[in-house]
Amino acid sequence: MAVAALTAAGLPLAATADAETEERRGRAAAGCLWAGASYPAGATVVAGGTEYSCGTQGGRPHWNQGARTASGDTVRNPGARADPVGQFSSGARQPGTSYTDYCVGNQLIPGTDDVYQVVRVADGSLIWKAATPVTEWTFDGERPEPTWRTVSMCYDGNLT
Repeated sequence: MAVAALTAAGLPLAATADAETEERRGRAAAGCLWAGASYPAGATVVAGGTEYSCGTQGGRPHWNQGARTASGDTVRNPGARADPVGQFSSGARQPGTSYTDYCVGNQLIPGTDDVYQVVRVADGSLIWKAATPVTEWTFDGERPEPTWRTVSMCYDGNLT
């Protein structure tokens, strides 16, 4: 539909492709987000005992996981306590919190059991997804608070 509108307006399709390429380039140049702070492409940060470098994936900002390190955190790590949109780019990891609690049947699985990674799903939105046990995160400061939820909040796999 947009292509038809552009063609009707007298703009060639090549100009449309060039504009799309330029838009993707602009997104990549914007850098990566970590806890609301922006870092330029190529920047490296340390979180939870691991290095992450800012790059792209599918033309969008993405944190690439690097080597484990004994260096302390160089970024703020509030935990996976809210929707990652506008706060973290895909690839970023954070220890879980009560925000990431979920149920399996009538059993509560505390979010604090895992480290969560930001992933981009099919519709393009960003979500937290369990990536590794929390034992693989080196805490350089406070740990997330234990969940306030109880098993009574799980009903047939739904958190109520």
